[in-house]
Amino acid sequence: MGKKQVPSLVKDERLISRRRAQIVKAAVGLFNEKGYHKATTREVANASGFSIGTLYEYIGSKEDILFLVCDSVYDEVVSKWEKLLDSNLRGLERLRQVIESYFRVVDDLQDEVLVMYQETKSLSGEALRYVLEKEIRIKNVFEKELIHAREEGFLTMDDRQLSLAAHHILVVGQMWTFRRWAVQKEYSVDEYIEYQLRQLIYGFGVNEQAPDKQPVPQKEE
Repeated sequence: MGKKQVPSLVKDERLISRRRAQIVKAAVGLFNEKGYHKATTREVANASGFSIGTLYEYIGSKEDILFLVCDSVYDEVVSKWEKLLDSNLRGLERLRQVIESYFRVVDDLQDEVLVMYQETKSLSGEALRYVLEKEIRIKNVFEKELIHAREEGFLTMDDRQLSLAAHHILVVGQMWTFRRWAVQKEYSVDEYIEYQLRQLIYGFGVNEQAPDKQPVPQKEE
């Protein structure tokens, strides 16, 4: 799917990029503070450092602002993430590093990721589909890494289990933002990453000798 085209009355691409970066930064702060629907375009313009008239030289609607935020956040997450990855690693070490790097990027951009997580649903039509496709691309990165780990003999999950595991990793990373009011009071980011990695890769550490262990229900054919 093609990217939504946000209208601009300005023709200078560098100026458009610079002004929209200002708009995105201002909008992230306002949307986190007040929510997308309660924040006004005039407030975004003021926080961006220019007039409401100037704001509308770079966008066509309030929804365009939210689209720019979501699109920019995904691109920044992926860009920062790729810079942290070490292509020389293999097996579980590689998988751990891919997951940890993503979690650290989310921590670095937690205000932006929180807005994206909470407000994406307010987009409509083409813009919503485009943004959701970008999230699926991130999920697919995890799925690809899980497949590699399976090919190297470290995992035994089937394709459907791998796909669900990739979704799970994605959400666990985002949880550092949308549950930060609770988890960040209990854990440092280093603790959160280490504990989540243990649970994601090795499970909950069930004691197989526990006397009250119940049999795992089998899927009916």
